[in-house]
Amino acid sequence: MRARPVVFISLERWDEVWRRNQHLLTRLRANGVIGDVLYVEPSVDPLHAARQRHRPRAARGLRPLMSEPGITVLEQTKWLPRRFDSGQDERWARSVVTAADRLGLADPLLWVNDPRGAELLARVDWPAIYDITDDWLLARRPASELARLRAQEALLLDACAEVIVCSPALQQSKSATRPVALIPNAVDLHLYARPHPRPDDLPTGRVALYVGTLHSDRLDIDVCCATADLLRTAGDELVLVGPDALTGEDRARLDASGAIRLGARPASFVPAYLQHADALVVPHVVTPFTESLDPIKAYEYAAAGRPVVSTSVAGFRELAGTIVAEAARFPAAVAEVLTHEATGSANAAEIPTWQQRAGEFERLLEKLPVQ
Repeated sequence: MRARPVVFISLERWDEVWRRNQHLLTRLRANGVIGDVLYVEPSVDPLHAARQRHRPRAARGLRPLMSEPGITVLEQTKWLPRRFDSGQDERWARSVVTAADRLGLADPLLWVNDPRGAELLARVDWPAIYDITDDWLLARRPASELARLRAQEALLLDACAEVIVCSPALQQSKSATRPVALIPNAVDLHLYARPHPRPDDLPTGRVALYVGTLHSDRLDIDVCCATADLLRTAGDELVLVGPDALTGEDRARLDASGAIRLGARPASFVPAYLQHADALVVPHVVTPFTESLDPIKAYEYAAAGRPVVSTSVAGFRELAGTIVAEAARFPAAVAEVLTHEATGSANAAEIPTWQQRAGEFERLLEKLPVQ
C-alpha cells in the first residue's frame, strides 16, 4: 500500500524542543507508514510579539527540514487580529493547499492538532484525523476566541474519520458525540539508559528542577516564587528549563524570587538536566485545563528516576512515588525532599515509548479509507 503523504496542522513550531508531533511523525515516516509531510506551524504574530516585549520576526515561509528529509515546514504571518482581518483564515487555508500542490502531495492525509485545521478541512476533501493534546476550550481565553475554537472543534469532531486524544479526561469529555481513541504520550527511554554529564549551566548546589513550557495556563507563578524564596534560605535553587511563554510581569516576579530560568534546551539535552536534579517538580495550577493534559514530562520524570514533587494534577497523581502536595504545602515539600537522599520508584520496563505509540497510530491509520 502506498504511504500516504500528510499535511499536519500543528500547535507547535518544529524546533529542537521535541513534542508529541515530532516524535510520531518521524517514527511513522521511518516505518514507511506515511510519506512526505507538510508541517504547518503556527503563524508568526508580529503585533502580539511586540505587545509581549518580544522581538518581532518575519515568517520563514516554506522550507525543507534539513535534519528530516521528506518533511517540509510552512510558517506564515498573521498581520492583524481577526476582528480587523476577517479573511485571514481563508487566505491561510489557500496557502496550505498551494504549498501541498507545490510539493506534489496528492490526496494527503490531513492530520489536525491545531483546531484552526477546521478552516482547511471545510475547503478540501482530504481524509482527516484530529489529534487532541490540549483542551483549549477550558483555558482562559477571550470570549470571541473561545467561540471560534468551539465552532472549529465541532466541525472537526463531526467530519474527521478518526479523533484521537492523549488523556483519559479528554477521552471522557470528547466522546459525548462520537467514539474517540486514546493514545497517550511517551518517552524516548534509550536517552535515559546511560548517565549523562552534569550540564555546565546547572547550579552546583542542590537543585529542584522543572522542565516544560513556561506558561501561565500551566505554571502556578505564586507557588514557583514561594518555592524559590524558601529554597534560597538553605542555599538551594529552583531551576526552570523550557520555552518561555510568560508575560514580562511573571518573568520579573520569578527573577525577583531567585528562580533561575535557563530557557529552552534541545530534547537530547533534557535527560542530563533531569538526571542531575535533586528533585523534579511540577508547580502547576490545578484547573480543568491542566486536568485535560497528559504531560510528556511525567514520562520523562519517571524515566529519570529522581524524586518528584507535584501539585495534584493529572499525570502525576498516578505516577508511582510522586509526592503530591497542595499549593500551600508545596514549597515545604520540595525543601524536605532536597534535604534527604531519595530516588524515584518507577520501573523503566513499564514506561511506554514513542515507538510503541507510533505502532498504535499505525494500527489506527490502517483503518482509514484508501482513495
